[in-house]
Amino acid sequence: MSIGATGRLTVPHDWHSADYVADWIAHDTARDPERRPRLQSMLAMAPFPRDAAIEVLDVGAGYGAVTEEVLKAFPKARVTLQDYSQPMLGAARQRLASHAAQLRYVTADLTDPGWAKAVGGPFDLAVSAIALHNLRDPAAIFACYRAIHDLLRPTGWFLDYDLFFAGAEAHIAELRETGFASVECPWQEPPRAILAAARTGH
Repeated sequence: MSIGATGRLTVPHDWHSADYVADWIAHDTARDPERRPRLQSMLAMAPFPRDAAIEVLDVGAGYGAVTEEVLKAFPKARVTLQDYSQPMLGAARQRLASHAAQLRYVTADLTDPGWAKAVGGPFDLAVSAIALHNLRDPAAIFACYRAIHDLLRPTGWFLDYDLFFAGAEAHIAELRETGFASVECPWQEPPRAILAAARTGH
C-alpha cells in the first residue's frame, strides 16, 4: 500500500483494510455539503409518514451516512445496514451508536447470491447511495435489483443514488423488467442520478 502525493492511499479500493477505510472516510465526508442534500431529496420520494416505524434496508451501507439521513427523515425506522466491509460497518456502529437499538448490521457480499437471505426482510424501503456501481458488472448490479425487489413488501420502494457511467436508461429498463411497477429518475447530473422504484403503481 502506498501513499500518493496528495496523501491519499493509492492502492485500489481495499475495503477490508482498516487503515484504507479510515483514510477513505476522512476524504469522503468532505463531500457532505453536496451529497447530503441529494440524499435528503432522494428520501423525500419515500411516501411514508415521518413517524412510521418502517423497516429499511441500506444496501452497501458503508460508514452509515445514508442510514443517518434515513433516521433524520424517519426517526422510528428500523434499519438493516448491509456491507461486505467489516471496517466500514465498524465505523457505522460508532457513528450511529446513539441509535443502536434500531439498527442491525449484516456483513454480506452482494456478489454472493446468499446475501439477500442474510439480510432478512421483508422491508418497506431499500436505499443505496454511491455503492452498487462498485460491482462494475451490469449483470451483477441487475441481479441486485432483482434481489432487492423480492426483499420488499408489496408497497415497498427502492431509492438509489449512484453513478451510471453508461447512462441510467438501461438501469431504469432493468428495474421495470424486474417487476417494479413505477420507476422514475427525478434527478440526474451525469454520471450521477437518483432512481426511485415502487413495487406497485402510485
